[in-house]
Amino acid sequence: MPKLKSFFICQQCGYQAVKWSGRCQGCDAWSTLVEEVAEEPSRAAAALRAEDVRPTALADVTVEASLRIRTSIGELDRVLGGGLVPGSATLLGGEPGIGKSTLLLWMAGRLSASGLRVLYVSGEESIRQTKLRAMRLGLGESSLQLLAQTQLEAIIEAARQTAPQVLIVDSVQVLEAEVLSSAPGSIGQIRACAHALIHLAKRSHCALLLVGHVTKDGSLAGPKVLEHMVDTVLYFEGEATSGFRLLRTTKNRFGATYELGIFHMAAEGLVEVTNPSELFLSDRQEPLPGCMVTVSVEGSRPLLVEIQALTAPCSFGVPRRKTSGVEYNRLAMLLAVLERRVGLKSLGQQDVFASSLGGVRVTEPASDLAIAIAIASSLKERPASQGDVAIGEVGLTGEVRPVLNLAQRLHEAKRVGFRRCLIAATKSPMRVDGLEIVGVRTVQDAIAKALVL
Repeated sequence: MPKLKSFFICQQCGYQAVKWSGRCQGCDAWSTLVEEVAEEPSRAAAALRAEDVRPTALADVTVEASLRIRTSIGELDRVLGGGLVPGSATLLGGEPGIGKSTLLLWMAGRLSASGLRVLYVSGEESIRQTKLRAMRLGLGESSLQLLAQTQLEAIIEAARQTAPQVLIVDSVQVLEAEVLSSAPGSIGQIRACAHALIHLAKRSHCALLLVGHVTKDGSLAGPKVLEHMVDTVLYFEGEATSGFRLLRTTKNRFGATYELGIFHMAAEGLVEVTNPSELFLSDRQEPLPGCMVTVSVEGSRPLLVEIQALTAPCSFGVPRRKTSGVEYNRLAMLLAVLERRVGLKSLGQQDVFASSLGGVRVTEPASDLAIAIAIASSLKERPASQGDVAIGEVGLTGEVRPVLNLAQRLHEAKRVGFRRCLIAATKSPMRVDGLEIVGVRTVQDAIAKALVL
């Protein structure tokens, strides 16, 4: 009989200990060590892993002309870097009910309709439930292969029989391997199941997609090594009160990271948003105080985002600072710059609220100038022109600094219909036909030129 070993594994960071303790030595979390029993691999398994260990010369490796599998979903292909790579492993995370299963089933139906062999494994829904979802997406007559199973060995056997070109597993947290006695969703089960599926994908040269749950703080549940094992990590996110969904990539071995795909959740399923710049702008007919538009670059895509700010007299002892879609630390820094460098001393007695429309997160420094102008506009009760855009990073000295990809941002602002853009003044000013470019050196200068009398 093979020997059994017992480990105590932290359910948050994956740290292993030979004995139980109240606090994890890896992440200092309390009461997270859980005992898991792992069976030592047999000699047959060791021999199987030792096969084909001869190295191969790089010149002898053949690569097919077409390395990508197009999903026929433009936004998804953009985030993936052009499509799925055969033999790759992709991890898709997101909150419950955000639309992960809908997106993958939609993609599976498109791939199956193009003639590819696709196996969709659902560990959380029955085949009938998956059929109902497929009918809602218009895929009721698809030749897509379905399997409702949570046993790892059964999934691997089904994949060997059908030889799919694309394998989708929803989700990795519900799978369980017979070799382990721990419960599904534990650190050991997630690591073992993911490793076996990735090994299958590499050997059979099929594209593997895994669905992962997220924790309360929005990170992927399970050990961090899970994200290191896969080739691509995608996050599907969106506001609960909004129908828009954002697909981001934080790791991609075959393309650029931090690309952004935008979808709209409709009654018939997900719909691609082909012109996202107009999505994050309001439809008001007259200028209002506290509003300013900036151009953010997500991956290779420029997006026009409207920043809104509101200042109100503080009714308590400590002024409140609230953000939505805007980084709190950048807001605090900009408020200090406005008080010290611009002379807006009354901000110390004001509650300040800042947000971005449409649920998009504005994280890059290029939005600093727009946030500062929006705050000053709300405080002075003087609106900015609706045809203005502000692009620039604000330093602690109050200077406005240039940003990257400026030409791409300016052309996007002109395409949408804006007439004037406030940017950092440089020795060689840029010119874009049909767009007035105003160079500013300080935040005070930008506020004076942006706010109408």
